Amino acid sequence: MTSEPENSAPARKSILVANDDGIFSPGIKALALAMADLGDVTVVAPDVEQSAVGHGITIRRPLRFKHTASAGFGEIPAYRVDGTPADCVVLGVHLRGRFDLVVSGINLGPNLGDDLTHSGTVAAAIEAMALGLPAIAFSQQATAEGEYDFAASAAYAARLAREVLARGLPPRTLLNVNFPARAFEGVRVTRVGDHRWEDSIVTRTDPEGREYHWVAGTSRAADAADITTDYGAVQAGCISVTPVRLDLTARDLMAEVEGYLPAVGS
Repeated sequence: MTSEPENSAPARKSILVANDDGIFSPGIKALALAMADLGDVTVVAPDVEQSAVGHGITIRRPLRFKHTASAGFGEIPAYRVDGTPADCVVLGVHLRGRFDLVVSGINLGPNLGDDLTHSGTVAAAIEAMALGLPAIAFSQQATAEGEYDFAASAAYAARLAREVLARGLPPRTLLNVNFPARAFEGVRVTRVGDHRWEDSIVTRTDPEGREYHWVAGTSRAADAADITTDYGAVQAGCISVTPVRLDLTARDLMAEVEGYLPAVGS
C-alpha cells in the first residue's frame, strides 16, 4: 500500500452551482464567488428565468449546453442551458463529472412551506440528491423596496457549505436555507411550515378581443408566528435551515388503506 507524502495537499473539493433565476442573476453570481473559496466551482444555470417550474426534466427536445464568458463569474467556468434547473444539474454532472457538493441559488425570494413543491431552486437540489450528491438550496427575502443584498447571505452560505463538505448529508436528504431581508437575528433549524399560495385567476382581454388569464395568488401562512417553522423563523429575522427528506410515502395510512382496498375481481 502506497501512502501519500506527508506534505501533500488535500484534494480540492468540486462544487456545482445552479439556480432557477437564470445565469445572469445576481444571486447565483454571489453564491458562486463565495463557493470559490472552498474548492473548484462550476456554474450551470438556465439561460433564462425558470422560476416555479418545479422538478421538470426536458425529454422531448435536445438541450444546448453553452459556455458563457459574459456572466461575471471571473475565472469560474460557467455554462448556460436552455432547460430547467433540474436539466442543469443532470447535464452538469454528466458532462463535467461528479461533484462533492451541489448548491442552488441564491434565489430571488424565499422558498418556504409549500413553495418547495414548485420551486426550481429546490428542484435543482432535489435532482442532485437523487444523483447521490449532497445538496443545499439557498433563497433570500427581498426588502420592502424589492431589493437584495447578498453579501451576508453568500458569506453564511459558504460557512454552511464548508460544514456539509466536511460532514456530508444522509442519503435522500437536502438542506433548504432561507435568508431574511434584514440583518440576521440568528439561525434556526426549522420544519417545513404551513405556508401556501391561495390562487386567483385574473381574466383580461387582449387588443384583438381574445381572453387571456394570469394566475395570481395571495401568500398565506397558518403558523406565521411559529418560529420553529421556516416561514416563522424568516419572519422573525432568522436564517432558516430546514433538513428535507424526500420520502413521499404516507406510512401512517398504509394499514388503513389496506383495510378498505376492494379485492381484485370483486
